[in-house]
Amino acid sequence: MPLKIVSEARPNTFEFETSALIKASGFREYDARWWFGHPGSAEPPELNLIGVQALGMGLGTLIRRLGAGPDIVTGHDFRSYSLAIKLALVSGLMAAGARVKDIGLALSPMAYFAQFALDTPSVAMITASHNENGWSGVKMGAARPLTFGPEEMSALKTIVLAGDFDLVGGGCYDFVADFRKTYLDDLTRDKRIARKLKVVAACGNGTAGAFAPEALERIGCEVIPLDIELDHTFPNYNPNPEDMKMLHAIRDKVLETGADVGLGFDGDGDRCGVVDNEGNEIFADKVGVMLARDIARLHPGSTFVVDVKSTGLFNTDAALRADGAVTDYWKTGHSYIKRRVAELGAIAGFEKSGHFFFNPPIGRGYDDGLITAIAICQMLDRSPTSSMADLYRALPLTFGTPTMSPHCADELKYGVVERVVSDFQAMKQDGTVFAGQKIADLITVNGVRVVAEDGTWGLVRASSNKPELVVVVESPVSSERRRQMFEGVDAVLRRSPEVGAYNQTF
Repeated sequence: MPLKIVSEARPNTFEFETSALIKASGFREYDARWWFGHPGSAEPPELNLIGVQALGMGLGTLIRRLGAGPDIVTGHDFRSYSLAIKLALVSGLMAAGARVKDIGLALSPMAYFAQFALDTPSVAMITASHNENGWSGVKMGAARPLTFGPEEMSALKTIVLAGDFDLVGGGCYDFVADFRKTYLDDLTRDKRIARKLKVVAACGNGTAGAFAPEALERIGCEVIPLDIELDHTFPNYNPNPEDMKMLHAIRDKVLETGADVGLGFDGDGDRCGVVDNEGNEIFADKVGVMLARDIARLHPGSTFVVDVKSTGLFNTDAALRADGAVTDYWKTGHSYIKRRVAELGAIAGFEKSGHFFFNPPIGRGYDDGLITAIAICQMLDRSPTSSMADLYRALPLTFGTPTMSPHCADELKYGVVERVVSDFQAMKQDGTVFAGQKIADLITVNGVRVVAEDGTWGLVRASSNKPELVVVVESPVSSERRRQMFEGVDAVLRRSPEVGAYNQTF
């Protein structure tokens, strides 16, 4: 009898224990993310362990159909339920004939590294990244260093929901011992810095606590630990370096200890947030500009890829122009930027969320928060007379916002964004004054980035991994223009009653 796939099932029922619960909306643009639930949560789960097993069957089927072969790396992040989810996935993979190499507790970039180190084409990393407890998901790929994009995710969704599995059997399982050491050895090889840097390493009690402090110590930093103890209840704040609560905690520790820089890592260690020695919380796109300046001096004529949420400085900065740097603005999302970096042969890609991608000679093309942290320390090492705050002040002044996310249901958010894009296109065509000026440009590669005549811009797009929209605003002119643009964008959003409250504003 084939596996019964259902989209709804209540816990503590016969159906929940005998059916594969797997909600269709969990198959997102470039990874999978579901509300798994936890004891005491009132929200109904979107996934159960039998559903995870079905996902494994589907993934094992897909990688063979893609021609990637049966070999796959898997690992899991530090959450109370992640190991169980991984083992359920493994059982499904093996039923589909996969040969599984399990690296155990891991960061997402450690799993990506394992694709190279273990010569294994495919990867399935169990992680909810920075999402709140109760969420789970899988980051997947079948062509290193890339992860799945919409085409592969759509194929996987079709296979799983239809139960169209090739259950050929013959799978096997191999646990790879001590892979943490292999990863840290590779990460820090030949990376020792001469400058004595005092660095706050903040991990939000997430998985990075088992990796980041040691990596930074190995390159020669004096590490000041902050919330590095692994605790899957996340007792202080969510491990998310875009979250102002985490950034404020890092700022306070930097100022208390006189550190040279504060570095914060998200739940699965593929992102890095930065606070300078004066306590300024530097948004990741500005960190990207600083790193791009450092890289372009070493490698003139470099190409960089950045997402549409990022600062306009990548195009206008005189220092980058002087070194012949070229920047390509592309779709937000770690898979999109990663692929674009590979396509263009760019030396690096920067995403405002803190996903940074470095090609050789810096990295292997995937996003690793620890490689980013080491690159920041090396940048400071190459600027021995400048503090992090000095390097930040050297950037042209702009007035930006954090990433702001109003709630919007997964089933509705893309329709809302389509209406917003249409509204802005009509305003531009009609020459309507918006937020005090006419619209000079609309960038619609991913949602809409509306640009005013003075360079002030606002972005609206659908979140790829949560039931939210994403709003970002920046002005090269003033904080008043930033506020004016935000209020204008928000007024357009409020035409849609489906749009809820923001998670944070400025």
